[in-house]
Amino acid sequence: MRELFLGEYIRQERLKQGITQEQLCEGICEPITVSRMENGKQFPSYSRIRAFLQRLGLPDERYFALLSKNELEVKALQDEIRADSIRFERAALEERPRIRAAGLQKLEELEKIAEQDDRVVRQYIMSERAVFGRPEGSYTTEERLNILLDALRITVPNLDLEEINLGLYSMDETTLLNKIANAYAELGSLKKAIDIYRQLLKYVQKHYCEGISRYAGKLTLISHNYANLLLRAGYYDDAIEIARSGRKACVEYAHYQFLPGFQHLLGVCYFHKEDLEKCKEYYKCAYYLYKSVGDDCNRLRLEKDAKKHLGENFSF
Repeated sequence: MRELFLGEYIRQERLKQGITQEQLCEGICEPITVSRMENGKQFPSYSRIRAFLQRLGLPDERYFALLSKNELEVKALQDEIRADSIRFERAALEERPRIRAAGLQKLEELEKIAEQDDRVVRQYIMSERAVFGRPEGSYTTEERLNILLDALRITVPNLDLEEINLGLYSMDETTLLNKIANAYAELGSLKKAIDIYRQLLKYVQKHYCEGISRYAGKLTLISHNYANLLLRAGYYDDAIEIARSGRKACVEYAHYQFLPGFQHLLGVCYFHKEDLEKCKEYYKCAYYLYKSVGDDCNRLRLEKDAKKHLGENFSF
């Protein structure tokens, strides 16, 4: 088997998919950078290489390189900020100011050490600011939506939410699209949010098909959010279809985070379809999954749903 250097590997995969250099690097860098990389004359930054691989739907763990000291510092800060962001969204209200202050301070540090022309890192900084908000508090949903849209346009300058399938996206870019859809839903624009999720799910299913086990978390997240919005809009059959495919992906790729949520969602759908036996079956499955992982918040929410939908005498 002939060995390939990274640039040649990217060129072969790009040509196989019929993607031009301009399409691959749009919003990230100039086409000449891709040309030099493919010819072995230039080695772009770590953040750009990851974005290229992900836009091609290639598992980025295949990429190994010696990072510069600056790139190591940037990556370490991004990992810390990402962890703070997750903690912030899960934290109680009284804990959020402390986590917000720490996260915003790290974003300032990242802004100082990142290369000025690294659009991928700039996008990351803006998207995380949308999560943390200002020092004095969170952004409104409308403000957050506008920040997320501006962040995505840094690397997707010709963004068209009506034609998502026409673009190429990295994992960070699909994460932004997911957050944008959520923001539209929070603002009450369910139709807009559902349409974004419909397109986004198709994109992930098609584009990451070869490395889907690597991207299973993204697939299940999008399926879960999409199915929930369909349920809210009253499209119960569509919600069941998406929830079942998401549940299958959870099992097939051993990515179980959303499995109890899919079971719970299916139970609610079947209640609205007046199939109480299936409702009970899915509620029981969800209940024991929540209980086994210690998710008391969702377990109590399920108990409330079961009492409301199935009556006082229902027991697990």
